[in-house]
Amino acid sequence: MGRILLGTASWTDKTLLASGWYPEEASDPAQRLAYYAAQFPLVEVDSTYYTPPNERNSSLWAERTPAGFVFDVKAYSLLTQHPTRVASLYKDLRPETAKKNIYLKDLEPAVVDEVWERFLRALGPLHDADRLGSLLFQFPPWFGISRRNKHYLLECKERCAPYRMCVELRNTSWVSEENREETLDFLTSYGLPYVVVDMPQGYPSSIPPTVAATADSAVVRFHGHSDKWESKDIYERFGYLYAEQELREWAPRIEQLAEQVAGDVHVLTNNCYRDYAQVTARQLAQQLPATRRRAGGPAAEPVAPRGASG
Repeated sequence: MGRILLGTASWTDKTLLASGWYPEEASDPAQRLAYYAAQFPLVEVDSTYYTPPNERNSSLWAERTPAGFVFDVKAYSLLTQHPTRVASLYKDLRPETAKKNIYLKDLEPAVVDEVWERFLRALGPLHDADRLGSLLFQFPPWFGISRRNKHYLLECKERCAPYRMCVELRNTSWVSEENREETLDFLTSYGLPYVVVDMPQGYPSSIPPTVAATADSAVVRFHGHSDKWESKDIYERFGYLYAEQELREWAPRIEQLAEQVAGDVHVLTNNCYRDYAQVTARQLAQQLPATRRRAGGPAAEPVAPRGASG
């Protein structure tokens, strides 16, 4: 049986800083991360999707958090086959192009290898300090089920080793009624954790909440149920505060995952607007047995979040 670790998909969002969740004395990045780590044992780094990480930040994050704290890290957009800003690439690897965005296929294989190597090397300090959790590979809606894309998932796993990765699929073909069993069997065969998602339904990109353990660890991400899911404004898309009943329905599903894995279940709230994610994570923690979860940071009991929004 695995432990349940809860956290949020950000600790530096500007609307969170403005919400009053952090106490006034947490006035700089080091103090805010220390405060966050006293509330939750897990956080997801999303900035690495937009810009590759660097070793200095990894070292600082490790230094500023206590033993037992865990960082999940979102994979760089280029590596998940999303359009990627040329300006975000390492300067010496940028291609000569007038395009603002490029794709992985636009780069020479040697350049791709170097991007992978630098991305993973930058996470070394977190790994060495035993702070690195899973690398989240969130694939785009056009990344559908196919032999080619299955091979790419296995390539990602091989490149990431010995780091752990997990897979969030956003094309419904993977979990359609006719393909769901094949997808889960494939992921299980290769020990790739399937990321369970809770998200708005009824949209072309909607993935149903398929609760399945396909490896020795599991990940659950809560995206909210905003009725503006297709908005280009990220705060309209993710600005959703869960009702207690919605979270109560999820608690037994998370416990089920914990019973099926030997490692940890990472539960991350991605409804990042003001303190919504922090409030949701705390409320969800209250729905889970204290004997199965590490809801607070390494300290005994977490301090109640400040400025909870209703």
